[in-house]
Amino acid sequence: MKFPGSRKSKHYFPVTERGRISFKESAADSPVYIVGIDQLLVDIEAHVAESELASLGLIKGHSAVLDEHAIENIYQMLKEENRIDGEFAGGSIGNTIHNYSVLADDHSVLLGTICRQITVGDYAFHYVRNTSSRVDLNHLYTVDGPMGRAICFITEDGERSFAIGRGIMDELPQEAIEESVIAGSSALVLTAYLLRNERAPIYGATMRAIEYANRHGIPVVLSLGTTPIVQEKRDFLRELIASLGVSVIAGNFAEVCALTGQNDPLLAGSAVLDIADLLLLTRDKQGLYLCAWTDEQYRRQTRDPILSKSIPEYNVYEYSRAMARRDCSTPIKIFSHINPYLGGPQVIRNTNGAGDAALAALLHDIAANVHHRQAAPSSPKNKANFLTYSSIHQVCKYANRVSYEVLRGSSPRLVRGLPEKEDSLEEAYWAC
Repeated sequence: MKFPGSRKSKHYFPVTERGRISFKESAADSPVYIVGIDQLLVDIEAHVAESELASLGLIKGHSAVLDEHAIENIYQMLKEENRIDGEFAGGSIGNTIHNYSVLADDHSVLLGTICRQITVGDYAFHYVRNTSSRVDLNHLYTVDGPMGRAICFITEDGERSFAIGRGIMDELPQEAIEESVIAGSSALVLTAYLLRNERAPIYGATMRAIEYANRHGIPVVLSLGTTPIVQEKRDFLRELIASLGVSVIAGNFAEVCALTGQNDPLLAGSAVLDIADLLLLTRDKQGLYLCAWTDEQYRRQTRDPILSKSIPEYNVYEYSRAMARRDCSTPIKIFSHINPYLGGPQVIRNTNGAGDAALAALLHDIAANVHHRQAAPSSPKNKANFLTYSSIHQVCKYANRVSYEVLRGSSPRLVRGLPEKEDSLEEAYWAC
């Protein structure tokens, strides 16, 4: 899939149909991009023994906010002992936005705070240097002070624990959010981290961005962050999703279970669909799930084996494209699941960012749908107001493949796009 970036192919599927529309004749001039808000961070990774976590004041698998003095002491200790494995531009949404631009080969917009004065070699310099040039950083808000830092401690079992130094990452004011930037986007991407502290300026900026997105009908995408945040803010998050029109939810199995109270991925997905339009759920070695709504008249039955788990024949309509529930005359829930690509990498070098990579793939598909609607409005593929360009089954495969690239790399961000390949027979068949 090449759009919304540069597209080499001239026509849309099915290519054998007479009278097909040329993209060059119908392509719209409106740019297609997504916007993300993040607490800009530099990720610092180090391997430690599990016994060391308690001495650092950390709980395994959780994140803790420490003061700048404590973070600097930990950083210097790790550096002196030569235990730092890498320093990367980070942040959940920062990773997602970067990966989106790499996959789409097109621009995106990142909102947040960065140091007013950037010098060669400092954290802000490395953040900019390690972010795709396709990511528009012109709307970042500059503040005096240090960049946020997240030290990721990886124990022998691969579990990650975080010590976070906030720096200036929460200092994004409401007035820094431009309505025109949100209004022209294909999606607004947020994380629950932004909503943790209601007294922080970035909380008000996030709520204003959601207000603008709802005003202009832009899908709001929420990444759940970590399980402790979901547990802490569960009622608030559920109310936010249900009442403020958050359309897409992304999270791992533990986070989604904390949000819904369910302990089964399909039942948890079904519960999320009662308050949202689409869920991307990642589950480590058991792959990922996509749960969505579609209209009964546009349902498409799978050609793969029909499977039953906690929901009988749950994947029967996985060849369907996702829709917002409000756009369905007769809404039905659809589900798809995929196991890790090639069984997962033989050697997993990094688990930090795999979920962000999967979300980037989903966002690419959502943006591709907006591009296609603009470029070929008379295409039969646009006969309904779909949320995704591809079926949820195909999006699962795409997200799975992108996650694999991060898992087998050493960085939470993609360094290059995926190898090009032809669209699947399934997508060619259902394109009309």
